[in-house]
Amino acid sequence: MKKRHYLTMITVVMLTGLSMAQAQNPECMTNLSIYAEHAKVKNYDAAYEPWKMVYESCPDINRANFTYGEKILAHKIDKSTGADKDGFVQDLMTLHDNSLKYFPTYFSKAGVAIDKALLLYDNKMASDEQIFNMLDAAYKEDRANFKNPKALYLYFSSLVDLHGAGKKDLQDVFDTYDDVTEKIEEENKEWTDIVTKLLPKDSLGTLTSKEKNQLRVANTNSESFGKIATSIDSKLGSLADCDNLIPLYEKSYDAKKGDVNWVKRAVGRMFSKDCIDDPMFQKLFEAQLALDPSASAYVYGGTLKQKAGDNKGAIEDFNKAVELETDSYKKSNILYKIATTVRRSSKSQARNYALKAIDADPANGKAYLLIANLYASSANDCGNDAFEKRAIYWKAAEMARKAGRVDPALSGTASQTAASYDAKAPTKEMIFSSGKAGQTITFSCWVGGSVTVPSL
Repeated sequence: MKKRHYLTMITVVMLTGLSMAQAQNPECMTNLSIYAEHAKVKNYDAAYEPWKMVYESCPDINRANFTYGEKILAHKIDKSTGADKDGFVQDLMTLHDNSLKYFPTYFSKAGVAIDKALLLYDNKMASDEQIFNMLDAAYKEDRANFKNPKALYLYFSSLVDLHGAGKKDLQDVFDTYDDVTEKIEEENKEWTDIVTKLLPKDSLGTLTSKEKNQLRVANTNSESFGKIATSIDSKLGSLADCDNLIPLYEKSYDAKKGDVNWVKRAVGRMFSKDCIDDPMFQKLFEAQLALDPSASAYVYGGTLKQKAGDNKGAIEDFNKAVELETDSYKKSNILYKIATTVRRSSKSQARNYALKAIDADPANGKAYLLIANLYASSANDCGNDAFEKRAIYWKAAEMARKAGRVDPALSGTASQTAASYDAKAPTKEMIFSSGKAGQTITFSCWVGGSVTVPSL
């Protein structure tokens, strides 16, 4: 009861304080209503003066001071030049700081730092070093809320440019690359989880308007992170080739060989850049086995055996990695790797592993693309005549399209792949000549299943 009494008193005091603030300046509520109505219809010039009055006199009266204020000032920046523009930029910088001061539960440290860094970058008002330092501090202090794809790219890009200017070490570039790519994977997984959850309802046409919007946002964001990941790899470019990696790790090995994170990242980077023939990879791999005989270690071991022509031993190691891996996302990628390993010896076995990869992670679009390719490469082995042989491309195209649906980050590649398969499928003229429009074609080869010939 005593605690409830104190809470009641606090609430009364807060409400009284707000009422007193409004009483001291009764124009605040009136002007808040005025500028909000103008801002809703994007009449930012008309909204500016009443917004400015409320923002300066009653900054904490409503979060709209900052959500609409950002749009109003952005408009002013876009429409002005010279000293006026610089002044509006500084006003917006201050507004971002104040948003966190007055509404800390709605705005985050990382979000504010990102907004300020992007504002300065877009208006060419800061150096690469200033931009990097702002984003680096935000990433390290509030990683959980560092979610902007453009900011993630700029964070890494500005560091690479600083390295090019001789201001940052190559090791810093690699460490940040690992951090940023891991973050991109995490963010994309959050969005693909939403896609995976909503796709069945979308197929049935039972999505609510709210769910349709969630699916649209998830698709858009996943696609954005996919593009950013590609851009970051391009920015890294030749910096991560074997000629740079090997001497760097040889130089650091004695000092770092007991650091499990450094060793694992070094092995992973050399592995991804196909530097596994160099003795340094074997040295690092053995160090990882001693420090952390985890799933990834068996993946590397299996790859070494595969390179030596021991596919049986490689698959045994990969399967051991699957057993050890507890993360479904990583397990799915290992199963996908097994599928690509066995595809030449057995397409049906490759499909089985690809399907296991999909079971582990329904958003594994790469696995769907692999199955699509397996189907397409079997065109000459399936069907009783030329028409049925080409019909397999419809099945392949559908698998490719599904890759883009479950993982929007792959949507571009998936669309292009599906289009190439559709182009190889029977044309409308062939369908008409065959008289098979609307019929079902069943495949008796390893592919199995069927497709329905499109109706004309």
